Amino acid sequence: MLDTQVKTSNKKLLQWIALALVFGVLAGWWLHHEALEYSKKFFITFESEVSKVFYEKKIWPVISKGYMQPFSLMSEIFLRMIKMIIAPLIISILISGVAKMGDAKMVGRLGLKTMIYFTLATIVALLLGLMIVNWFEPGRKMNLPLPAGAEHPQLQKQTASNFIAHIIPSSVIKSMADNDILPIVVFAVFFGLACTKAGSPGLEVAGFFEKLSGIMFKVTEMVMYFAPLGIFGAITATLIQQGIGIVTGYLYLIGCFFGGLLIFVLVILFGVCILFSIPFFRLLNMIKEPVLLAFSTASSESAMPQTIGKLEEFGISHKVVSFVLPLGYSFNLDGSIMYMTFATMFIAQSYGMDLSAADQIKMMLILLITSKGMAGVPRASLVVIAGMLATFHIPQEGLLLLLGIDQILDMGRSAVNVVGNAVAAAVVGRWEGERY
Repeated sequence: MLDTQVKTSNKKLLQWIALALVFGVLAGWWLHHEALEYSKKFFITFESEVSKVFYEKKIWPVISKGYMQPFSLMSEIFLRMIKMIIAPLIISILISGVAKMGDAKMVGRLGLKTMIYFTLATIVALLLGLMIVNWFEPGRKMNLPLPAGAEHPQLQKQTASNFIAHIIPSSVIKSMADNDILPIVVFAVFFGLACTKAGSPGLEVAGFFEKLSGIMFKVTEMVMYFAPLGIFGAITATLIQQGIGIVTGYLYLIGCFFGGLLIFVLVILFGVCILFSIPFFRLLNMIKEPVLLAFSTASSESAMPQTIGKLEEFGISHKVVSFVLPLGYSFNLDGSIMYMTFATMFIAQSYGMDLSAADQIKMMLILLITSKGMAGVPRASLVVIAGMLATFHIPQEGLLLLLGIDQILDMGRSAVNVVGNAVAAAVVGRWEGERY
């Protein structure tokens, strides 16, 4: 009964989000036209290049801002609600996740092999997300101005002292208050490892943080009920300023991301299966039903029970499936992990910001840890992305660009999550000497 109520509630929320997106486009298009008509009363001709520049730099920003203000306020309220849950959600997930990882290593050979594969798969997914977004640059289609008060990041000379000062927190409370993700990660890793070494008291503390993470996911669900208002405000404000042409940018974004997902499945995972002599297409045919379920519900976890049965039917032992698959839903969600680098860079590109190769490697290393245990919950990856935006001083308003189409993107990445975990179970089983 409870699951039915949750599914109904999620379905209604998705309907409201879809309506907010549609009405935001319509309202933004109409108000953009009205703002243009109003501005002509003050500045009629663009006969000279000087007058055109003056209009674009001085007149239009003032007029469009007046029309945008109430809608920007709606998006700002929702954005602040997202920000308030970043630190407690991430620290609770990481501490419980690292404690679990420690337990996994203790089970011996199977745990070690599983974690090696998960780590390598995560690195490949993060790299592919960066490669796709850097090659096709979907964010450039948006061409958004930086919000008031925001600046392009200034590259600073990296020294050993300021590197250490940034990574190791002098106060984890201050890092949480600033939503500074990297120091939080360092503290959580130390704390989680300490829990695994402290015996029974450590397990109790890790259990507390696991329960806390569950509560924080509930808080995230509550915050997401305000998503339609935030999306309506963000889309309307964006179209008032940019016009209807920005919609083509969304179509290009969806095409780039789904193309990247196909490359991951048909090239990366297919190549892994060839390397380990696993019949990829027979495996894919076996799990097609849970993949479709994950795609339609935009939740890879909803397909987990069915996936377990299909993998055992494929020929993977119950020992391997029952160990690898549940762990995979915390540590090996390839589609969601790929999305984190892709989305962060997309938002940076949308504002004309260029992150250096060093910054992108730093982003990968942070996400290599922060993605663990996070991506299995619908839209929880947005919280991680919000943390990345804060870490690299990218305008967090850009997160709202993705919310309106996040359901579409989530369908694709959830389906890839299922395929990725199925291949992971098959690989570990092959390492254990199983034949399919």
